[in-house]
Amino acid sequence: MKIIMLAALFATTSLGVIAQQPNESGERRVALTDTAVALDAAGASALEGSLRTTGLNGTADAPVTNIRMVVKNSSTVSYAFVSGLVTFYDTSGVRCGEGLFKADALAVGEAFETDTPGIRIRCTPSTWRIIATNLLPRVAPVVENTAQVSRASANLLISIDGEEHPLQIDRPLVLTLGNAQRTIVVRPAP
Repeated sequence: MKIIMLAALFATTSLGVIAQQPNESGERRVALTDTAVALDAAGASALEGSLRTTGLNGTADAPVTNIRMVVKNSSTVSYAFVSGLVTFYDTSGVRCGEGLFKADALAVGEAFETDTPGIRIRCTPSTWRIIATNLLPRVAPVVENTAQVSRASANLLISIDGEEHPLQIDRPLVLTLGNAQRTIVVRPAP
């Protein structure tokens, strides 16, 4: 019984340790001189970031409070708005600073230089990463024929002897006139 209990405890502990291992499929940490890649929801590269600031020697008493970085749209989608998080890690892998970045209207292949408001780097970092938190695609509305759209959305009524009947484009309206039934179809003019 003791052996079974120890085996169950060992298996549970092993699963807990495995669950704490970093996910290599996500955004990975890179050296400060390398390009960091942020992924979209599908796991494809969405943004690439490179640091412009080289002197990142912060301490707990004197943190670095401003950095410059360049972020490039590496996806095949133009964005109306992007934002993300930049995170710095010391040599032992402990997070020691993070900040936000954002931009409006980012085309495919376009890059922007930005700072990270609110950042406080409290170490001399050795690695960093970026994460895309918001990727709002720029979508242009597709309108084939504005005349048809405005006509189709109009409320049409036909009044026969004071009785009103709704009309719909290309839908038949069947009326009884005397002893005969008549079908009326309204179509847009060519």
